[in-house]
Amino acid sequence: MATLPSQRLGVGRKPALVVVDATVGFTDPASPLGSESRAELAAIERLLAAFRTRKLPVVFTVNAYEHPAEASTFRARIPLLDLLAVDSPLAALAPGMEPRPGELVLRKGLPSAFFDSPLRQTLVNQGVDGVVVCGFSTSGCVRATAVDALQCNFRLVVVSDACGDRDRAAHEANLRDIGLKYGDVVAVDELLPLIVAADPSP
Repeated sequence: MATLPSQRLGVGRKPALVVVDATVGFTDPASPLGSESRAELAAIERLLAAFRTRKLPVVFTVNAYEHPAEASTFRARIPLLDLLAVDSPLAALAPGMEPRPGELVLRKGLPSAFFDSPLRQTLVNQGVDGVVVCGFSTSGCVRATAVDALQCNFRLVVVSDACGDRDRAAHEANLRDIGLKYGDVVAVDELLPLIVAADPSP
């Protein structure tokens, strides 16, 4: 089936990095929700270093539930999500993902970081025009966040080797779909020069 023609838009003048759910629960293979993620976490650390060097915005999301009614339908669909209570060690950010002062940590209960959250307005207030998305899982919260980034009118880049998923086929299929319809899909090595070239000055 033929695909629609599209063109790359890049990271924009002032991109923000959104690190989706890089928590113990999704990155530790001992977790029922997790998988082997050392390579992806190392790639995210490279992204963090680049964004911090350029003093560009960084946002972390954490999927965690405060009360039984929160995201109850999503949790009924995937009961293992009940493990991600706010006080659970599985809901903590993974080692190496520690936020720096001034970096937003956004708790969420549903896949998209933008749904019913202050993220869009926060980024707009900072003059952000592009969003770079990475994290876990590619077929779930990464994809939902990526699609909503475009729907919020941000340029979108998803970093392929800085995203992980328990299902490799789903990972590949969702990256392909994002690249066809919603944003640029690139590897870390391709993205880093774009971050260096970004010009966040007013």
